[in-house]
Amino acid sequence: MYKYHCLNPISGVGLEEFTENYAPVSTPDTADAILVRSAAMHDMEFAPELKAVARAGAGVNNIPLEKCAEQGIVVFNTPGANANGVKELVIAGMLLASRDIIGGISWVQENEEDGNIAKDAEKAKKAFAGCELQGKKLGVIGLGAIGVLVANAADHLGMDVYGYDPYVSVDSAWRLSRNVHHATNVDELYEQCDYITVHVPALDSTKGMISRDAIGLMKKGVVVLNFARNVLVDEEAMVDALVSGHVKHYVTDFPTPEIAGVKGAIVIPHLGASTEESEDNCAKMAVKELMNYLENGNIKNSVNYPDCDMGLRGNNTRILLLHHNVPNMIGQFTKILARDNMNIADLTNKSKGKYAYTMIDVDSEVPEGVAEELRQVNNVLRVRVIS
Repeated sequence: MYKYHCLNPISGVGLEEFTENYAPVSTPDTADAILVRSAAMHDMEFAPELKAVARAGAGVNNIPLEKCAEQGIVVFNTPGANANGVKELVIAGMLLASRDIIGGISWVQENEEDGNIAKDAEKAKKAFAGCELQGKKLGVIGLGAIGVLVANAADHLGMDVYGYDPYVSVDSAWRLSRNVHHATNVDELYEQCDYITVHVPALDSTKGMISRDAIGLMKKGVVVLNFARNVLVDEEAMVDALVSGHVKHYVTDFPTPEIAGVKGAIVIPHLGASTEESEDNCAKMAVKELMNYLENGNIKNSVNYPDCDMGLRGNNTRILLLHHNVPNMIGQFTKILARDNMNIADLTNKSKGKYAYTMIDVDSEVPEGVAEELRQVNNVLRVRVIS
């Protein structure tokens, strides 16, 4: 029986994916797996039994990834599960910035007691008219699950779409509309586009990428949208650009004291993935990732260990080794198994940065003594045996 603990409320639709071999526990102390959304985990102490953490969402800033990796805890996220919800809000953000819908609604509310409101509205509406999206240039920075959906949707709206992503995956490239222009550098987007939306993770290389210099390259009257991570934008530079009028609107899903209330800023209270459908999809994906790892040892969508898949275990015993990515680890593993007369039916090894994962199928039981020998190998972080 596997045990799981939810640090945040997790969609019941997702939790229903667990089979009868899984049971919830009230604390993480005895859990094999943790499901989390936004709860901060950096100060948590992890129990020896904890094998995996699944983030029901894409961002993992609330999880200590290296600390988990060093303890042999695999951290999963759910890329793409909430992509449609974010895409729809990005499109809504562009519409809010192009047509002064918010200003028009506010005018109606302010004049709700006006007996001639219909007639007066005809005079007032020109102040909120705005422009259409069709024919405008949109720059999409980052062509992952969300960026591709935004680019394709904008193309369907008749926008001239430019995409930039030096690390675009084969899967994303296949799903991207052929009408999207592939920019060779991000400056091309800054210089040419009327709307710019950013969809990249918060890494050391991307934090503050929408900088004062980047904004300086943009057209006067540009609209910038940020539904990815707050730290991607230099907010001081953005406030200055809004005040000067260089940036017409900054549409963001991240309220901060610096940006809230600034003229031209359209600030949304982090609603991007806050739809019932997104939460259901993220929970279902997270549960399936955990079950596949706990039962078969397969890793898919991990952020601290490499993806690795040997399919269903079948009748073999599966040995799973999480370790540092250093030379001669496989040689040491196979030497121990050979010394104990264990036949290897299948083996795979993958690495990701400092960490690696080895999966070995053997056609016999694994004595505890052998498992302990493997644990004692230098640079091994965790050994699991599934039979």
